Amino acid sequence: MKVILGVDIGGSTTKVVAFEEKQRVLDCLQVRAGDQITSLYGAIGHILYKCHLTLRDVEAFVLTGVGATMVKGDIYGIHTYRVKEFEAIGRGALELTGLKETLVVSVGTGTAFVMASEKECRHIGGSGVGGGTLTGLASRLLGETHIDAIVAAAEKGSLRQVDLAICDISNEEIPSLPPHVTAANFGKVESTATKEDFALGLLNMVFETVGSLAAFACKNTEIREIVVTGSVAALPMAQKYLDGVGMLHNVKFIIPEQAIFATAIGAALQYFNLEDRI
Repeated sequence: MKVILGVDIGGSTTKVVAFEEKQRVLDCLQVRAGDQITSLYGAIGHILYKCHLTLRDVEAFVLTGVGATMVKGDIYGIHTYRVKEFEAIGRGALELTGLKETLVVSVGTGTAFVMASEKECRHIGGSGVGGGTLTGLASRLLGETHIDAIVAAAEKGSLRQVDLAICDISNEEIPSLPPHVTAANFGKVESTATKEDFALGLLNMVFETVGSLAAFACKNTEIREIVVTGSVAALPMAQKYLDGVGMLHNVKFIIPEQAIFATAIGAALQYFNLEDRI
């Protein structure tokens, strides 16, 4: 059995997916290491072990992501291709959702926005707010950098202790702004605010920021379904807070089941369309 390994080498983690053929994913995983090259080779070894494969079973590696530029030549003497990251982001999101056109919000260390259709995948901008923002601020505010611990703390928190809501600044009903909507993230930090409240405030700030930017990007388009991918998209609270943003802007946020691996999947699919490799 021959497999294609699609590998997304990000700023903090490496995601890898094994394709037996164009439409069949054998397995996928992500690895975090001290540097991108270590995480790349660790991810390759790990997925081969999980799938009971050897290097002789690998037909090709297809790399994408910011770390792909650090890898020179072929890996282990096996054909290695590098594909455009924004193309991989778009193709992966379309594959996972079955949509023909969408805005893809890829939330990793930072956030990238890609307009994706069957004809083209076009990068329209990005934001420095993402997972790096979350863990960086959490290290100072909570003394914690592990994402699972941040989420666990947030599950016990209250936004009313840290965020300023519309109802806090206006006694009159504003048609386009329900009373519970955030007026200012961390705009009302109570003296009784706990670590858990700060954790929830950080998560809410990240999701509201990337969600609002995505909704604004769709204002003059017919797109009403926005696909969110990346490691941060897989956090338990992502859908809830993105849904809140979606209600305000009349858009729907879709988080695919394999959101973490969307870019790696998109990269592997490019093997079957090699004119897109760089």
